Amino acid sequence: MANKPRFATADEAEAVFYGSIEAGDLEMLMQVWADDDGILCIHPGGERLAGRSAIRESWRSILANGRGMRFVLTDEQATGEEGLAVHAVKESITLANDSQGVMLATNVYRRVGDSWRLIMHHASPEPARREADAPPPARGTLH
Repeated sequence: MANKPRFATADEAEAVFYGSIEAGDLEMLMQVWADDDGILCIHPGGERLAGRSAIRESWRSILANGRGMRFVLTDEQATGEEGLAVHAVKESITLANDSQGVMLATNVYRRVGDSWRLIMHHASPEPARREADAPPPARGTLH
């Protein structure tokens, strides 16, 4: 693809990834992905998708049905080594109809030439918090 944008860091590629989803911009979204049929994507509750064609079609469908998605990323953790970056994030998603969901996502980026590209996105629903995992109630006087 001619004139493909350059992402100086994996963080920059990730910002464009989520920004393009929010904007409903399939072309920009696909420019974040590596030009490699070894790329992988697993949407929440979905099958493993491999290759640009399958991934593009899945995002086309999502963007056609999900206009107005907004993301707030929290609990961000990043690790990696030269040429590879792995980001784990919590995606708090609000849809145009104000319904909300929380996904846990892993995004893997690889340096390709002078730019960072997405090679894997895997998201799944955040598990419901069990009562046993909830913090204990406050004890004593509050003020």
